[in-house]
Amino acid sequence: MCVFCEIIQGRQSSEKVYEDEDFIVIKDIKPVAPVHLLLIYKKHVPTINDLTNEDFPKLVRMFEIIQKVTKDQGIESYRIVQNNGKDAGQEIYHIHFHIIGGRKLKGIG
Repeated sequence: MCVFCEIIQGRQSSEKVYEDEDFIVIKDIKPVAPVHLLLIYKKHVPTINDLTNEDFPKLVRMFEIIQKVTKDQGIESYRIVQNNGKDAGQEIYHIHFHIIGGRKLKGIG
C-alpha cells in the first residue's frame, strides 16, 4: 500500500489542511517553501495516464479546493506542480499536486 493510501485511511499521521469525500490536502513533510501542501486524490490512481473518464469531473473540483486552501493559508501567489512518471521526478505513484508558495519562487523556464 502506498504512503498516501495509508494517510487517507488514517494509518499514518499527517497534518491535514482540508478533506472531503474525494480529496485530502496535507502539509508536505519536506517543504521547499514556507507553504508546501499536497493535494491528493483519494482514489489510488498512479499517474495522470491512468485516469479514466469517471475521474475527470472530480478532478475539476481540485481548482476550487486550491482556491480555498491558498486563501485559508493567506497566499495569493503560488505554484502548482504535478510530477507524472519517473523521468519527471514522481516519487509516490498516487496522483497528487504540490501547492507551493509563501515566498518569491524562481522561474522554471
